[in-house]
Amino acid sequence: MSSFEELTRSSTRGSYRMVDAYRPTAQHILDERRRTALAEIDDAPLSWTHAKVCIVAGVGFFTDAYDIFAINIASTMLGYVYGSQTTTDDYYLKLNPSQDLGVKIATPVGILIGQLFFGWLADIVGRKKMYGVELTIIIVATFSQALAAEGNAIHIIGVLVVWRFVMGIGIGGDYPLSAVITSEFSATKFRGRMMTAVMSAQGLGNFAAALVGLTVVAAYKNSIGESPDCINNPNSNSQNLQRIDDVWRILIGLGCVPGVIGLFFRLTIPETPRFTMDIERNIDRATHDITNVAGGQNEQVDEEAFIQRIDAPRASWSDFCAHFGQWRNFKILLGASYSWFALDIAFYGLGLNTNTIFSTILSAIHFDIPPSPTKCTAYTSLHNLCVGNLILSVAGLLPGYWVAFLFIDKWGRKPIQLMGFSILTLLLIILGVYYDKLPSTPQLQITTLQKAYFSLYCLANFFQNFGPNVTTFIVPGEAFPTRYRSTAYGISAACGKLGAIVAQVVFWQLTRNHADDQNKRVGHTLIIFAVFMLTGVGSTLLLPETKGRTLEELSNEKQEGFVRGVKNSKLHVRQEPYGPIQLAEF
Repeated sequence: MSSFEELTRSSTRGSYRMVDAYRPTAQHILDERRRTALAEIDDAPLSWTHAKVCIVAGVGFFTDAYDIFAINIASTMLGYVYGSQTTTDDYYLKLNPSQDLGVKIATPVGILIGQLFFGWLADIVGRKKMYGVELTIIIVATFSQALAAEGNAIHIIGVLVVWRFVMGIGIGGDYPLSAVITSEFSATKFRGRMMTAVMSAQGLGNFAAALVGLTVVAAYKNSIGESPDCINNPNSNSQNLQRIDDVWRILIGLGCVPGVIGLFFRLTIPETPRFTMDIERNIDRATHDITNVAGGQNEQVDEEAFIQRIDAPRASWSDFCAHFGQWRNFKILLGASYSWFALDIAFYGLGLNTNTIFSTILSAIHFDIPPSPTKCTAYTSLHNLCVGNLILSVAGLLPGYWVAFLFIDKWGRKPIQLMGFSILTLLLIILGVYYDKLPSTPQLQITTLQKAYFSLYCLANFFQNFGPNVTTFIVPGEAFPTRYRSTAYGISAACGKLGAIVAQVVFWQLTRNHADDQNKRVGHTLIIFAVFMLTGVGSTLLLPETKGRTLEELSNEKQEGFVRGVKNSKLHVRQEPYGPIQLAEF
């Protein structure tokens, strides 16, 4: 028993005495106790608690990706119902470029704000208290989109833009919360795999959006009809097109289902031991929680028990500036932020513009979008769009996540990110150079160039995920001190969504006034994406390798002497008539 504990137990029954909380022995014991407790969670074997964290966080990311990428298909559906003939060459209805930009950019803008706000808030009030709030926002906003209507004063696209912005705020909050919670619960040896498992739910959400879209379109096949639905076609059936209004609402609305399922579990997940230890500075509660995590238990703690708060570094604006004012710390924030910015320019630039880019790429496998005027039916167009998304998801996106899961804790984060950016640079240059050489209309025979182009495009999707898309998600959740981990993560992730916004504006400018040479301009855009991938190689060099290192080691802060004592200089010591002595903090 320590001298500090002996001192507190020496009081007589029912009496009070004053104890100096800053005795060197007490400081040393508390500091050692903190390091021992954190080492226990770093060395913990895989347990149900770890699996539950991955599942609960993964459900949120599944919902996020579904809601984000379902708009690829929904925007085409919206065009049939609420769109117009944007150019004289159009043979089908679609949203004009400004409307298309609005529904696609609203979510990234909301995500950017949500990442900054919830990232900061999670470091102030706690991860647990915010976990579930952001998912509630997503559920409400998604359901509201499915019920959206228009009136004389506002177009339905305007209503959708507002609700997709609100949904984006919730999705933005999910990024820092899910990543940091997973990171702080994980053991060092499999932390990368746990975070990759959470991130891989994004690929499943993307796949599910296309699968649900295909299912709903198939269910409405008879209602939509297969008669020609081209503009000014005498055989067009406008009533059939109006049935598509039901289809997109079902597609969007079903995004609520996984969110509702995951909401209960998010509200019941415990606070991370590191937040309790270093921000709430409640070493007793944190030690108890760590024992539960390490042993896979779920024992409840007495909320009325004594709370002894340690004196440790606290978050403040001056402390934030002092920490990141050092180059060794700032370069990590800079490297993580810019790497995510560069990656998302390409990831969302390609991912949110399938109806623009795929019209040429998918003609290589006879899933041309939109179909030729001779086969112009709404059903065929929507069916091909969904199938095309499924093919690209299975051929490139999902395998990339799975391979990253296998190698993330073997190769390390930095080598995988460097490899991914380097290969993407080469692939996007090739794709950009040859894009305008592909036929802009469907061909009866698939050429060798089309086959090669499609294969390279799938390979680019693969190395996005077996590369920077996974690692940019992981590293910011590991490389910062606990008191700033969520805030710094939010900053890094928000820079990524700034890249997504830039990409959407570029495509908006591309399609607004230049439909005549769109293929050439898409090719130029892909080359620009390649340049950003090359700059990502440089920003990756600023990052540390986080594999096999504890979060405290990666914080760049000295851990010995991290605890300076107890928060208050005086504590009342009281012995109850029956039972052990308890301390009441004043």
